[in-house]
Amino acid sequence: MAHDAGGPPFAAGSPAVAGAQQSNEVTLRFLAAPTDKGHSGSVDAGTVLEWVDKAAYAAAVGWAKTYCVTAYVGNIHFADPVNVGDMVEVTATIVYTGRSSMHIRTVVSSGDPKGGTPTMRSDCLVIFVAVGEDGRPVEVPAWVPRTEGEREAEAHAKARIAVRDEIVASMKRQEYTDAGTAERVVLRFLAAPTDVNWGGKVHGGTVMKWIDEAAYVCASRYCGRDAVAVFSGGVRFYRPLLIGDVVEVEARLVYTGTKGMHIAVHVRSGSPRGHELNLTTYCLTVMVARDETGTAVPVPRWEPVSDEDRRLWEHARELLEIRGKAPGGRLPNHLLGA
Repeated sequence: MAHDAGGPPFAAGSPAVAGAQQSNEVTLRFLAAPTDKGHSGSVDAGTVLEWVDKAAYAAAVGWAKTYCVTAYVGNIHFADPVNVGDMVEVTATIVYTGRSSMHIRTVVSSGDPKGGTPTMRSDCLVIFVAVGEDGRPVEVPAWVPRTEGEREAEAHAKARIAVRDEIVASMKRQEYTDAGTAERVVLRFLAAPTDVNWGGKVHGGTVMKWIDEAAYVCASRYCGRDAVAVFSGGVRFYRPLLIGDVVEVEARLVYTGTKGMHIAVHVRSGSPRGHELNLTTYCLTVMVARDETGTAVPVPRWEPVSDEDRRLWEHARELLEIRGKAPGGRLPNHLLGA
């Protein structure tokens, strides 16, 4: 089930005109503010994911002309940091449409506001679903690629569908219990009114920021250093998260490469008047340790102890192999080392 993204109702491109296909692209531009500075000294991955969600929402709503919810955020590699004071450009382009879904390529670039060419910082595919007033999926206009570049982008999006289904199936097969012995943290709090989106639920980008925060705490505690996200993948939204809900964000180490710490994150929520928490979102984030200069450094190898440890370790390796099948979906080589 999709999650309400609820970004602002930006005008998404120009209106459709007779005989012409409406615009499939939105670009947001703004300065990275001092309040965007994270624990790493630059803008955290969670904030970048919030921007990605807002831009993709704007493109989706502009295309569908109805409310839209986040269903899935694909593999996103954070190539370089966004710094406070940067001019940030987030471009969201619809590259493929299903019956009610829109597959949106989102590129984040930033650079010196005084001039120069912005540098691409991250690139990912986001899937939104259009819904009606009753909350059920509704049909969207079909996107028809017209140039070779658009046809190639559509082909890449379609090729990722089978890979995404394989990732989701692999994640669903896993069980996380107290039998695991790896580093683990749990953050708990109430979803605040300031987290609300335009649909009255918690903003999808806010949920992704919580995921980044929990992964940071888990990774930093394990390696004893500052850590930053370099990759997030398979962010699947199962159900909406309501304002006032009790939120539980659990992050657990499942695998270490040479420098990368693979952290599985589950977000659960439920009424504070009850005892049951339901799974809202799940993903796997890769963090790297950094020294005082900001350079990535090796981390201690984690050795599985219990049967569950070994199963989740193999699961992380399997996800690496699955993602390698998608166009441009392979992780950097330094994260693949044993």
